[in-house]
Amino acid sequence: MRVTQHGGGPGDRPPLTLIATLLLVCMSVARADSHATIEAMHPSADATLGRNGTFHVLIAYHSDEPISLWARPFRNSREVTQAMSNASGRHEGTGQALGWFALTEPGYVDEIRIRAGGGDPYREWELARAAVALRWTGADIPDEATPRWVKELQAAEDARMRAEARRRANEPVSGGDVAFMSGFMLFMFALGIAGVVVPMWSAWKWQGGWRIAALVPAGVVGFVVARIVFDTTIDPTSHNLWPFEIIIFGGGALAAIGMLRLARRLAAVR
Repeated sequence: MRVTQHGGGPGDRPPLTLIATLLLVCMSVARADSHATIEAMHPSADATLGRNGTFHVLIAYHSDEPISLWARPFRNSREVTQAMSNASGRHEGTGQALGWFALTEPGYVDEIRIRAGGGDPYREWELARAAVALRWTGADIPDEATPRWVKELQAAEDARMRAEARRRANEPVSGGDVAFMSGFMLFMFALGIAGVVVPMWSAWKWQGGWRIAALVPAGVVGFVVARIVFDTTIDPTSHNLWPFEIIIFGGGALAAIGMLRLARRLAAVR
């Protein structure tokens, strides 16, 4: 009797694309190595701070990818939410960074955790932690003399963030972004105009109580647009979200007219 041995079928071997994908993932994970240590603190780890007193941390880091670094206060293994924390530019390679936080009300902190954020897709993870015994009071306590490393790292962080802001401002805008913003602005203007014109047209065509009902949404949208124009001439930052105001009130006016049209038809049928 002759026995013939056959090689495994396609289902017995992992696809080459799967192997390549796994290798790329492993290489990416291997490259994205980040770690940090807490090198110094100001004031001491068992300090008592006054109202809005700031606690500084010197972070020594190494990262193979750009990351942001923050110092976060914890109590009983839970993050203290009533606190301000440092902003952070992007750090890469080996160096030192400044982290700080300040409680906005009296409280106690028993642990500091250094967190990093970055990567694509974006994620946050913990790099280091240290036990402390910090207490914030509601009293005014004079600050201790600020050490040199705090001043130098704060100046370096400010310069880094200014450079990042300039870089983002100088980045070329893609054609897709320009088209989207142009279309969005045209939609806002059209919605604002329609929110006034359609109710006014309906009021002109209708009679009696229907005319008065149609004038209400037109008056609301007109008032909102006039308020935006008037307020921004005094303070340009007073209506930073004005497109959403137009969407809400302009869309609401059109929806109101649509409901009135439906009500008129139902009333005519009856």
